[in-house]
Amino acid sequence: MVRNVLGCLIALLGATAAVWSPFRPWYDGRHGSDVRIEDLFSGITDNGATLFGSLVLPMVFAGLLTLVGVVLRSRLLITVAGLVVLGFTILWMVRQGQTAGELAAGTHGLGIGAANALGGGALLILGALVMRGRPRRVLERYDDDREPYPPRAPEDWGPEPYTGDTHGIYRAEDDTPPAPWAPPPPTRQQPQPPPPPPRPDHRQRPMPPVEWGKEQRQPGPHGRDDRPGPPGPGPQQPPDDGV
Repeated sequence: MVRNVLGCLIALLGATAAVWSPFRPWYDGRHGSDVRIEDLFSGITDNGATLFGSLVLPMVFAGLLTLVGVVLRSRLLITVAGLVVLGFTILWMVRQGQTAGELAAGTHGLGIGAANALGGGALLILGALVMRGRPRRVLERYDDDREPYPPRAPEDWGPEPYTGDTHGIYRAEDDTPPAPWAPPPPTRQQPQPPPPPPRPDHRQRPMPPVEWGKEQRQPGPHGRDDRPGPPGPGPQQPPDDGV
């Protein structure tokens, strides 16, 4: 982005210098707007020229190409504009040198207009080199024997059950239908760790109420004492009659 902005600014400066150059002295005080385009191919003469029949026309054309190239971020258009400016300027210098016998710089030689044209053309080419241009969309072209889309990764495959429709899912020359879908084998579950032992309860449990006198026996239902008494004599034997 920064390179595009910087390249566009340089190209606009070069186009401005190129368009303004015909209105400045080119050689011996003669402006570029007074040089006919026909003189560039037949030889420089002293005849005057109309505005768009002079060097103004190629310079304005290069400026328009530069504006379109900046809007479209086209390096090609800006480069063509720079070549147009440099080409017409160098062609004029060749014809002027042939007419004058030599090219001199100074008051009676090359003027500021020719320098502006050369500098403007150089700035246009420099701006085209600095620019990055528009991003290109790369479309991959597949051969006939390849699938229309790139194959999916194995981890992207999902269960696709076979629905029974065999039309269009295998090639016509292959009569073997696809195998039915089988569920994946069950995965082995890892053993779960045993639960942690219960934590001991250190809270004090409540004591049961004390029942006093429970250890003493209660009398029976008829009011008699069932408590055991002292031991008495053993069972008496029947008297022996001497038989």
